[in-house]
Amino acid sequence: VPVLLFVAAPYIRRYVAGGRCKSTARMEGKVVIITGANTGIGKATARDLAQRGKCSAKVIIACRDTAKAEAAASEIRAETGNQQVIVKKLDLADTKSIREFAEKFLAEEKELHVLINNAGVMLCPYSKTADGFEMHLGVNHLGHFLLTFLLLECLKQSAPARIVNVSSLAHHGGRIRFHDLHGEKSYNRGLAYCHSKLANVLFTRELARRLQGKFQRQVGFTANALHPGSVYSDLVRHSFVMTWLWKIFSFFLKTPCEGAQTSIYCAVAEELDSVTGQYFSDCQPAYVSPRGRDDETAKKLWNVSCELLGIQWD
Repeated sequence: VPVLLFVAAPYIRRYVAGGRCKSTARMEGKVVIITGANTGIGKATARDLAQRGKCSAKVIIACRDTAKAEAAASEIRAETGNQQVIVKKLDLADTKSIREFAEKFLAEEKELHVLINNAGVMLCPYSKTADGFEMHLGVNHLGHFLLTFLLLECLKQSAPARIVNVSSLAHHGGRIRFHDLHGEKSYNRGLAYCHSKLANVLFTRELARRLQGKFQRQVGFTANALHPGSVYSDLVRHSFVMTWLWKIFSFFLKTPCEGAQTSIYCAVAEELDSVTGQYFSDCQPAYVSPRGRDDETAKKLWNVSCELLGIQWD
């Protein structure tokens, strides 16, 4: 058995690694925002986009912990030679911070070509954001919903542009519980994560629908969602059991670099220039749960999200 495992190990790892982004698209002159890019797949995505071309993209790492983000940015600058890897403060659990980030960005930058809504929380004990939203819904969905809203005009003016939402296979286990969005009646942290990932899929679907039409067809303004795979990262840090299991079975999990491939693919692949409203895994289209294809729920979630955030987004 040990010999068989030794022989099979490279094949197992190749299977676990999944699809790779084969695009050689360059990013000269592009401006990219990646939320939560101080670690994990966000950091790996930032590293890849930072080195695409002789004069590569300006990559903005938007994170709550700026000290960790500065360390990551310094590492990426040293590895890629791209000095335009910049850290900006962004706390997705606080709408005030989101608005301040967007205001400063729009004052400093004229263009935005790729927005990767990557940051997320998972398996948090029950808690609420600064605005009273359940933490998973508030950070994973509402925070990115507001950020996208605030940056949308800049993205439109910079088109062709792409919005990439990192969701999860976990969306299959999610439901949008409009009667108890903030888990005040009942709460399960695993299900709360699933609900928020379903919200990512529905947001992408409704956003793409609203972007379609004459404008989208002409300039290639797209929004897509993805499942990165099961990645060995600190996303499970709030669960002792999951952290323990992740360490034991790390051989069967993707590395952050492997997990970043579909994010990179959605951000750069030429064949996706006019593809919008889709869901990808391993750099190819993937199955979406029936709840993730429910247009009525998507529209209702959009309207409820606007109400919660106090915005009008028609």
